[in-house]
Amino acid sequence: MNLGATITADGTQFAVFSAHAEHMDLCLFNPDRILPMTREGDIWSVTAPDVGAGDTYAFRAHGLYAPDRGYWFNSDRLLLDPYARELTGPLRWQPAFQPDAPHHPEVDMPRCVVRAPHAPPRGRPNVPWNQTIIYEAHVRGLTMKNPKVPRAYRGTFEGIGSTPVIRHLKRLGVTTLQLLPVQAFIDDRFIVERGLSNYWGYQTLGYFAPDPRYGTPEQFRAMVRQLHKAGIELILDIVLNHTGEGDEHGPSLAFRGLDAPSYYRMSDGRLCNEACTGNTLDFDNPMVVRMAMDALRFWAGEMGVDGFRFDLATVLGRRPDGFSARAPLFDAIRQDPLLRDLKMIAEPWDMGPDGYQLGSFPPPFAEWNDKFRDDIRHFWRGDGSYGALAARLSGSAEVFDRDNRPATRSINYLTCHDGFTLTDVVSYAHRHNEANGEEGRDGHPENISDNMGMEGPDKGLKEVRALRRRNLLATLMLAQGTPMVMAGDEMGNTQYGNNNTYSQDNELGWVDWSADPMRAFLSKLAILRSDCPLLGYPRYRHGTVGANGRPDIAWLDADARPLKPDDWADLSLLTMELNDSRESLLAVFNQGAAHPLTLPYGRNWQLVLDTTQPDADQPNWGIEAPAHSVLVFRHID
Repeated sequence: MNLGATITADGTQFAVFSAHAEHMDLCLFNPDRILPMTREGDIWSVTAPDVGAGDTYAFRAHGLYAPDRGYWFNSDRLLLDPYARELTGPLRWQPAFQPDAPHHPEVDMPRCVVRAPHAPPRGRPNVPWNQTIIYEAHVRGLTMKNPKVPRAYRGTFEGIGSTPVIRHLKRLGVTTLQLLPVQAFIDDRFIVERGLSNYWGYQTLGYFAPDPRYGTPEQFRAMVRQLHKAGIELILDIVLNHTGEGDEHGPSLAFRGLDAPSYYRMSDGRLCNEACTGNTLDFDNPMVVRMAMDALRFWAGEMGVDGFRFDLATVLGRRPDGFSARAPLFDAIRQDPLLRDLKMIAEPWDMGPDGYQLGSFPPPFAEWNDKFRDDIRHFWRGDGSYGALAARLSGSAEVFDRDNRPATRSINYLTCHDGFTLTDVVSYAHRHNEANGEEGRDGHPENISDNMGMEGPDKGLKEVRALRRRNLLATLMLAQGTPMVMAGDEMGNTQYGNNNTYSQDNELGWVDWSADPMRAFLSKLAILRSDCPLLGYPRYRHGTVGANGRPDIAWLDADARPLKPDDWADLSLLTMELNDSRESLLAVFNQGAAHPLTLPYGRNWQLVLDTTQPDADQPNWGIEAPAHSVLVFRHID
């Protein structure tokens, strides 16, 4: 039996899961009426013969109210359908949402909307992993301050699908847009009480419904069609590790009131909290796995999404004895004919015991690689090492090169929504989160950042900071793996030192399209990566010598000599040499002062990139690597 609201020849069938409820009611509106539901196993259902698309509904669950034992049944409360495809409005915390509060008619509780199914959009771009460039963005953040987007479209799905945004993505060379959560979420109590709102949306309550703040299901589908028409994939950040109902004092809106012991992981009657949000979904329960799989299939099928980024994905693999790559949800995804070939990306950690699981996720999952972020920031700040740089440039092989994994499974990034922007990485040594109302204690205290002499904006440091940003971006785009760029980094966007803008749905959190541009430089890097197969090579290199007598990868010193183990501790600069049967590439990384540079003999090298000459189509080159620079040379046989 399908769960949720399913339109049939006899009307609309409503079905909901609850193993511990004693009785369930369907509540219909316009006109108001209540239909008792019948139970078959743990599925409660009823068919309403005169209900169809556009009609609204909710549930009531009857049963034991004993929070100390993990039961929150309260028949006075209206509850959302976990499978609802649309809600009548956004969710914003109010006192009447508390689990022990009686229902009042004046409570601003959204209703669930019956929707007819749609055929899947056609024509996925199907971008190969080794050609993928990901761009992480927020629906509102990317469009609210873009003067070219029609005002009525800003902050919505229509804005993302608008011509100015798509044209910008294409010019950058972006192949894959990754959006922060768009499923229906709630503004948390502690945020609302500070006069703020949940900007990022990591408090999901409707896994099948687009959040009404951003638009309707039809507008979401239209956005997908426009992106696909332009050859751009869409990945959704999905929050399956927890829900927006929080801890035992949080709102009771759906899962808690329907059957908390089934939906949530519990210990001695209390909610487990590996996600540090008050609750954790229980993926040892097959009905929770079914809900997650049904949601993924819905977004991938009917809504046309090309993949998912799983927030705090270690939670999804937690078993009673710890994390397992063979957890039920992972196995279900791996065998599913619709999902198994889409892009699946894990954030490979949570906040529970042994939560850091980088490199532990099974195929087809790629993983966010925070080691790349940290080591590359350290290197260009001056307190890293050339050895760590080489490890990240070669796809973090020590982490991922096993079980015949492709090198593309490392999602390399310098910045993401959670942390400093790229401009702030080179402008602030400390977080400045006072606007969040938590006395500056929120957000990570260590950002591996560098103000380069002055905290915050400084015109005198503009050029040296811009060079540092170019070096960081060049390193990202020259590394093996799949690069991800955060929206606004190409425009010099700043959050003025705030590294946790989760509650800043305002100009602080939105991308400033008038900031110091670096769009042309990032576009140049994307073109180089696309034009040079050596940079998108999908398999790990091990120094294997080819038919042309050259190794597929080699590490050289400033005199073009292959490095020996003892040489790594005292390098003035590092050259990465890549070879195949068609061409060769040298990438030179110089973190220090200008230094003489020798290129390997026997080849006619062409300098195609110099981060100290960002606007030059054919950079000039003498006999040295400029200070604090990245150089790229190509030779085509």
